Order: sequence, then structure tokens, then C-alpha cells
Amino acid sequence: MSFVLEVDAQRWRDHQRSVVDAVTRASGAAPVPVIKGNGYGFGPGVLGAEAMALGADTIAVGTVFEVDDVASGTRGDIVVLEPFQPADPVAADSWWQLGEKLHAGRVIRTVSTIDALRALAPGPGSVRVILEARTSMHRFGFAESELLAALADPDIREAMERGRVLVEGLAVHMPIAQPADDVPPPGVRDGSAKAREVMRWAGLWQTETAVWTGHNAPVNAIWVSHLEDDELAVVRASLGEATLRLRTGTRLWLGDRGALSARGTVLAVHPLVSGTHVGYRQRTGPKGGTLVVVSGGTSHGVGLAGPTPAASLRQRVTTAGIGALDAAGRALSPFTWDGKQRWFAEPPHQHVSMVWLPHECVLPEVGEVMTADVRFTTSRFDAVLGLE
Repeated sequence: MSFVLEVDAQRWRDHQRSVVDAVTRASGAAPVPVIKGNGYGFGPGVLGAEAMALGADTIAVGTVFEVDDVASGTRGDIVVLEPFQPADPVAADSWWQLGEKLHAGRVIRTVSTIDALRALAPGPGSVRVILEARTSMHRFGFAESELLAALADPDIREAMERGRVLVEGLAVHMPIAQPADDVPPPGVRDGSAKAREVMRWAGLWQTETAVWTGHNAPVNAIWVSHLEDDELAVVRASLGEATLRLRTGTRLWLGDRGALSARGTVLAVHPLVSGTHVGYRQRTGPKGGTLVVVSGGTSHGVGLAGPTPAASLRQRVTTAGIGALDAAGRALSPFTWDGKQRWFAEPPHQHVSMVWLPHECVLPEVGEVMTADVRFTTSRFDAVLGLE
């Protein structure tokens, strides 16, 4: 019962190298591969090895709970993207345990509030942090006034000067869409709304780092997400001596979907007379249909979907139509046979799915495969093939 990911390794790796080359040209520094969650369907270990083959000196994970998944098979720094929050006792305990491990010195935590910085200031030991700006995402981060207040706070400043808190730069996490509330500053028209917002934050950061006195000045580095290459180039041209690091996951690992093929194995084929009831819910299928059982179920992410980001009227109508079909007990599966996406007979089971094929189809044999159009960030495969 295998649900697998087949990879055209040469094509996939060629794409990775093209992304690294393009980002390096645009930003002046190699990108930071993001390896979070399910490892974009490949698994953290696979992507960690690929990142090392690309020569990455830094990788990023989503949470503190994911650090150990990549630490043993990688080298260099590990940025944790989710902000450190001492008010979360479970995460705080994991951070404490991480401090006792050999790879603790490689880890850079993101900090988005002055309270979190104050919690780190007394020590013990030394922690590396990136401060996160509150961008038009409005998710985490310091407002401009809060960032200035944090850098001026005497307890935080002392902790930085004594090396208990080492600030490795400013994170500017942008939305995928262009900010809707962008107001270009007087005389500034270059670049997109995202580029302009990054440049505003970078200007503030550079002003602060330039006038720092004492030991362990904050690093003049800007860590960004969701900028295109032309936006990176515009930002880079404005930064002077600052380092610009792009964190990228989806573009790097999933940017060439043609190199990737998800597939399930046909496990059973049952031609049935009209009106036959099937499955857990005993539903009937199309007239003279054939029921096919294929590997791949909810444990693999089949049939699972996040809320739609529909913005246009057409997208909303499509979403409403899909919802109406679901409500009526009809849903398209991700599995394709004979060039068409096929209907579920009922919601997928934990490890297999049941789909209908119309009577005019050429029927598959047991052991043949059906390709599946799945969301890789919510998929778990039994095996990843082609990378040996």
C-alpha cells in the first residue's frame, strides 16, 4: 500500500541550483533554505542533505521542535522562524532543553517582543537572536517605536554588550501579495510596495547599527522572505554594506512541479452493477461504474485541504461550487486516470482511497499506479524515489 513521491532528480536539482544562482546574483548572498513542517513532502532529512549539497551555510526551520530533525545531518546555523515566546511553557521548556545540546550554538532564535528579549537578557550563557519587524503581515514583530525602545533598554543593552544576547540582524517577513496600505515616502518611487517596505525597515536598522557604541553591535543584516529577484536587486542596491539574506522554501523545493510526481498503487478493481452500495457509508456510484481502491489516504494528506485564498469573483464561485458538491456527497479525488481527475466514492480512508471509473474507461490492473495532484506541504509519503 505505497503512496510515493517520484522525483526527477536531475531536473529537480537543476531547478534548485538555478534558484540559488538567481537569488545570489540579485541579493549578493546565497539564499537560506527553509526546511519546516513535513519538509515540503520530502521530509526534513532529505531536504537537509540537499541544502548541504547546495553549499548552504544557514538553514531555517519553523519551530524549536524541528531543530533536532535537521541538526544531525547538516552544518552551519539554524534559524528558528517562529518567535521565541517565554509565555508558551511547552516551547520554553524545549528551548531550555535545546540549550544543553551540542548544536545549541548553531541555533538562532527569532524574537518579536521586548518581553521576550528581557527574558533572555539575564542569561545564563549566550543566545543568538534575530529581531523581527512587524510588517504589513501584522503577524509578529516589533513596531518601529518598540524596536527603538528595545535597543535603548538599559538591561537589554547591557546583555548585548556582555554577549548574553547576540543580535544577528533584523527579519522583515513580507506577505506574498503586495501590501495594500503602501504609501511611498516623498521622492521614493523605485521598487514595488514590498521592496519599499523592506527598505524603510533596513534604513531604520542601519541607522541604529551605525551609531552603536560598545561591544557586540547588532549585525548589519536584513533577513527577508517573499521577495522576487527584481525586488531583491532593488533592496540590495539601497543597503550599502549590509548583508541581505532571503529565506526561501516553496520556490526552492517546489518551484518546478514537473519534476515531482505523487502516485498511489492500484490495490483492487471491482466492476459493479448499477446501484451497488459501497464503502463505510454504503453509497451508490455511477451507472455501470468500476470501483478502484488505490493507496493513499488521510494519513498521507489525501483529501485534506486548507481554507481557500480565493480573492477574485471567479475563484469564489469555483469554491462555492466545490462546497456544494461536497455537501451533496460528491468530491473530486486528487487521483487521475485516463487523463481525467476521478471522483471519490466516499471520503478517503486512513491509508487508501476508493474512486469511481466510468464504464467507458480502460481499467487499470492491480499494481499499476495512479498519479495524484496533492498539496506537498500537507502530504506524507511512504517513500521518496529517484534521489538515490
